[in-house]
Amino acid sequence: MSTRTTSIRRAREADIGSLSKVFDASWREAYRGIIPGVALERLIASRDRAWWRGALRRGRPIAVVETADSIVGYAAYGRTRSRTLGTEAEIDELYLLPEYQGLGLGRRLFRAVRNDLGDHGLTQLGVWSLEGNDRAGAFYEGLGGRSGPRVLDRVAGVPLLKVGFLFG
Repeated sequence: MSTRTTSIRRAREADIGSLSKVFDASWREAYRGIIPGVALERLIASRDRAWWRGALRRGRPIAVVETADSIVGYAAYGRTRSRTLGTEAEIDELYLLPEYQGLGLGRRLFRAVRNDLGDHGLTQLGVWSLEGNDRAGAFYEGLGGRSGPRVLDRVAGVPLLKVGFLFG
């Protein structure tokens, strides 16, 4: 698979099907064994076309990674939604299709999002990751993230510990 013709751009309504595909595949790969099966399936099923349409209309940026003519990843981001993280901006979600992980596309997407936030004066960045998602933890640490707050959260009705990674 070639990643030479890769671009990062804002998501648009025509991308809804691809965003859903990336979410589905990446969540199954990342959270199998962390989020109980039924809860994981319920959460994935809740991300239907209407959910994505609403997400795009809420105004919180979603950037996509596109190779050739396929979307292979996305990141949702903006001002921090909770004071617990202790930063002014956060990346809500950053996911790639499993077959595109480890190729440097996640780093490129992260940097593009961080630059966009910086262009808006938001330099202190944080991201949450579920504890047990060692791949995500290593990814954020590799980008210079420092381990931050740990909180108990409910994901699809299941209490799970999440850890914040801080940048800036």
